[in-house]
Amino acid sequence: MNIQRIAPGPRMSGAVVHGDTVYLAGHVAAEPRGSVRGQTEAILARIDERLAAAGSDRSRLLSAQIWLADIATFDEMNAVWDAWVDPKNTPARATVEAKLASPKYLVEIMVTAAI
Repeated sequence: MNIQRIAPGPRMSGAVVHGDTVYLAGHVAAEPRGSVRGQTEAILARIDERLAAAGSDRSRLLSAQIWLADIATFDEMNAVWDAWVDPKNTPARATVEAKLASPKYLVEIMVTAAI
């Protein structure tokens, strides 16, 4: 099977397509200023773009992993997630607190989807 790399870079690709599955890298806000709400909105918009580039969309999500710098912001992130996710096609999901790559990042999200 062919492997397609979307937005490849020297360290990682933004997404990788193999067969009928697209694997997104962990995404953070491109300009990580502001709140968990704002960063989550920005990340989900980028995820929509990556999924579209792979020929998929949020209704085809299989799994999601979400890392929060502070688990106390769980409800704030979920308010944005719940407005974005297709309620008839919710993925398997895990959300944990983790120290992210930089203190300016409050949220990181990684998804896998079918094409």
